[in-house]
Amino acid sequence: MATPEIEAALHSARALILADLTARDVADAAVVSLVEDAVTHRRWWLEQWPDGTGFVLGLVAQDVQDALLEAYGRWPLCEECAAEGDPHALGVEPELGPDPHWVCGKEGRVVAPVGKLS
Repeated sequence: MATPEIEAALHSARALILADLTARDVADAAVVSLVEDAVTHRRWWLEQWPDGTGFVLGLVAQDVQDALLEAYGRWPLCEECAAEGDPHALGVEPELGPDPHWVCGKEGRVVAPVGKLS
């Protein structure tokens, strides 16, 4: 059973990912369902490893990004590179760590913390 700390981490991750999806205008019902699936999967993961609450935001972001790639295409796009004719997805760094950020892998530049895309 999930502890209050696990539930708080999952609710926060859900809210921040939905904020990024909304900021990039892709938060339709089907996409929100992908977020819910990712949160459900990570709930089980956190029940197995409760010390992972600090990492769950980045993991949920990556899970949603992977699910969107399979269903819809790359997300979120690096808007700066896309404007220059080189569309590619931002990555999450660190891959497993606290305080994840969206990063342009081509330029090596931090775009925004996860949950703060514009």
